[in-house]
Amino acid sequence: MDDALLDKLGILADAAKYDASCASSGAKRRTGGPDGIGSTTGAGICHAYTPDGRCVSLLKILLTNHCLFDCAYCINRRSSNVRRARFSVDEVVRLTLGFYKRNCIEGLFLSSGIIRSPDYTMEQLMLVARTLRRDHGFAGYIHLKTIPEASPWLIEQAGLWADRLSINLELASDRSLKQFAPEKNGGAIKAVMGQVGERILEAKEEKRRFSPAGQSTQMIVGADASTDLSVLETSDTLYRRYGLRRVYYSAFSPIPEASSALPAKPPPLQRENRLYQADWLLRHYGFTVEEIAAGGEGGMLDLGIDPKLAWALKNRERFPVDVNSADREMLLRVPGLGARAVDRIVEARRHTSLRLEDVARLSSGLKRARAFLIAADHHPGGLTDRADLRQRLVAPPRQLSLF
Repeated sequence: MDDALLDKLGILADAAKYDASCASSGAKRRTGGPDGIGSTTGAGICHAYTPDGRCVSLLKILLTNHCLFDCAYCINRRSSNVRRARFSVDEVVRLTLGFYKRNCIEGLFLSSGIIRSPDYTMEQLMLVARTLRRDHGFAGYIHLKTIPEASPWLIEQAGLWADRLSINLELASDRSLKQFAPEKNGGAIKAVMGQVGERILEAKEEKRRFSPAGQSTQMIVGADASTDLSVLETSDTLYRRYGLRRVYYSAFSPIPEASSALPAKPPPLQRENRLYQADWLLRHYGFTVEEIAAGGEGGMLDLGIDPKLAWALKNRERFPVDVNSADREMLLRVPGLGARAVDRIVEARRHTSLRLEDVARLSSGLKRARAFLIAADHHPGGLTDRADLRQRLVAPPRQLSLF
């Protein structure tokens, strides 16, 4: 790799690190065959992480960090005083194949600033994916960012070659988007989500290929005054209305020469973590946004404990539940019990009456769950209603003495 290309890679890989939506889960198993190159598996391929916790097992880069837009929260905005660079289509293709052959990556995550026009930018992104697939037989994972202002035809072409398409909503409210990113249009972004969602459903019905791993989006947390309740309400709407596979949350990072309207400090990183936990409850555990938000105060999640425990502590009258007779939906609400553990419990109790030691074998979260469960040989008694239950469940582990 020549020095000029290496310099570009340093600039454009660093510029891409603020986008959290790099997961590849949802792609079907696929191999390149004798005449192709690469492979992907349905289990996802993100298993290497940077020191700040971001996945790097995909070649995660921007096509360019030049941009016509001037979004206040973005390090690559038009008015930002950063080093600029731009890859050609051929350079991205060569980098992807080169890194793959050296076993450094298993796929490509490609986004871009807006150059010349939205259509031109979207075409360049699409050409990278098409060249890899058609000219080189690349069967690895490809995630493309879509440009909402681009032609619907170009976006549909991108979906023919990419495993996943994503378009970042950026902020939870249209008001905030107008304030911090006046060139962007929340309605246009959601219209593209609708278009992509329809094409994905059509392709599944017709058994043809179009963005088989679905679509996703990202929201920045802490750049505006949106509460966690507002963020989760937006996510819930996106899941229900557009069939998104994932919503990613990225804690706002203060940037040089930022607008005075932006916060000077980042939000607690734990806030991002709690939103991911809440999102999981929303998608897989049958919780509503209102139930999750009720575990905190003032529309904000409790940073001290996970949202499932927060809900349980505020709804103690629903507990304890009998592990041998409670329905699956209620067992899913027990702190410490994950969905797989609940399914194992439901299966096991068909054959025997479960004791506490049985639950311990089926779940690693018994320490947290036992205050909320009844088993054949266990009843928590007044433990569920203890005033200090929260402290007992989240107390830091004691350090063992050396003497």
